[in-house]
Amino acid sequence: MSTPPASASPGTPDLRDRRHGLDMAAPLIGSTGAMRHLRATIERVACTDFTILLEGESGVGKELVARQIHELSRRRSGPFIAINCAALVETLVEAELFGIEERTATGVRGRRGKFEAADGGTLFLDEVSDLSLAAQAKLLRTIQDLAIERVGGQGAKRVDIRIVAATNRSLRGLVERQQFRADLYYRLSGVDVFVPALRERRDDITELASYFLERHRSTRTLQLSASATEALVLYRWPGNVRELERLIERAVALCRSEVIQLDDLPPSISGDHAAILTPSLRRNDTLRAWASRYARVVVDRCQGNKRQACRVLGISYHTLQTYLQYRLDQFEAGSDAGAELPGATNREPDPEEETAAPG
Repeated sequence: MSTPPASASPGTPDLRDRRHGLDMAAPLIGSTGAMRHLRATIERVACTDFTILLEGESGVGKELVARQIHELSRRRSGPFIAINCAALVETLVEAELFGIEERTATGVRGRRGKFEAADGGTLFLDEVSDLSLAAQAKLLRTIQDLAIERVGGQGAKRVDIRIVAATNRSLRGLVERQQFRADLYYRLSGVDVFVPALRERRDDITELASYFLERHRSTRTLQLSASATEALVLYRWPGNVRELERLIERAVALCRSEVIQLDDLPPSISGDHAAILTPSLRRNDTLRAWASRYARVVVDRCQGNKRQACRVLGISYHTLQTYLQYRLDQFEAGSDAGAELPGATNREPDPEEETAAPG
């Protein structure tokens, strides 16, 4: 389980603040250096009132980081309003952001926009890079003056808000390609916070998985097997923490026992474990037979380049040749039971052997 930062300043709310029904520490679970740096950065920027730009891939938890910044700020008693910029309809951008006056059009009811709703608190602009250039121009004017004018209104109203924007794409790159306004970029950037991808903090994966399992303990008590844990750690997680959370939910719903095995994971995650290791376990292969099969798979992946395969496997050329010469039919008959693994000395390859290796 996660623990809140130990160096919180006096008067700072505990990250497990439950006033909004949320475990605010949940998104920051992890003990890696990347997560310690992120927590320290959040504490430093939260005490300011500056605009913050969060950068990171989809699913890393940018909104949850924004909520923690809000909870640690002087605005924590005010509202936290989140808006998904990618979901805004172009013709309704102004009404959604700034509000609309009563009777502006037939049947239209007056209402506040997101900027007014966030007055006294924090406005989170998620995926701000997805705004159209026209919408960016409207947003820039409001950010500059911190004053909004409702659609159909006659005057501007000032708002007291802190803006936290987030993007899963490089805004600087979009500016260079003229897909994002440079003036808006410079308004949003300056205090940039990077949220790392899950594959960049693999040592946190088991801790996060344990947290999600614990969260569903009232539904079902599960634990991960060693092979399933290894598969989770080795997977690249393109969907990041959000993907891991959904995977655990899948296991809670579908796992056939109280221990999550390799077979319980989707093929996209179990990968080579399911394709190579699990069949060997079912056949009760010896270590020698399994090593021979695995060596052949690596050589195939290296397109027959044995020298490259040696580097991948971390063995000498002589050891690889010994593995490749095994007769698997003998192993399956049990003739190799109890035999030691060949090539254990990992002697250096003969120069002639190296030269002979296909390249």
